[in-house]
Amino acid sequence: MKKLFVAAAMTLALGATSARAADIVDTAKGAGTFNTLTAAIEAAGLVDTLKGPGPFTVFAPTDAAFAKIPKAKLDALLKDKAALTKVLTYHVVSGKVMAADVKPGKVKTVEGDSLTVKASGGKVMIDKATVSKTDIAADNGVIHVIDTVLMPKM
Repeated sequence: MKKLFVAAAMTLALGATSARAADIVDTAKGAGTFNTLTAAIEAAGLVDTLKGPGPFTVFAPTDAAFAKIPKAKLDALLKDKAALTKVLTYHVVSGKVMAADVKPGKVKTVEGDSLTVKASGGKVMIDKATVSKTDIAADNGVIHVIDTVLMPKM
């Protein structure tokens, strides 16, 4: 009887854990279209930060967005931890900003510089990137998908 009770309690605990939303990193990994981004997050040592309590808003470039960067330049960036960290934190804003709450104008990034948000012709732009999907919820923030890797002033 005791074993049955323990097994039932473990099943309930595991069920409750799996019903919980994933953090930013696990949500990005699970999507399957952010492989380069998640590899870059790991290379920069930002996994623990983006698994932290946040909340964070991440403008996440897809693998196709990273493919627009010439291979030699991308390889060099992935090997330069300081530059990579600067680029990645330029894609993150403190707080959970859902699409309905976005206002045109400047938004300060975790990196320290600002991004420009504007709406034109039914599209939302973050600097030169177009937002293609919004409001991918994570338990510590939200992801908005963009089609271009944003580059801060280096």
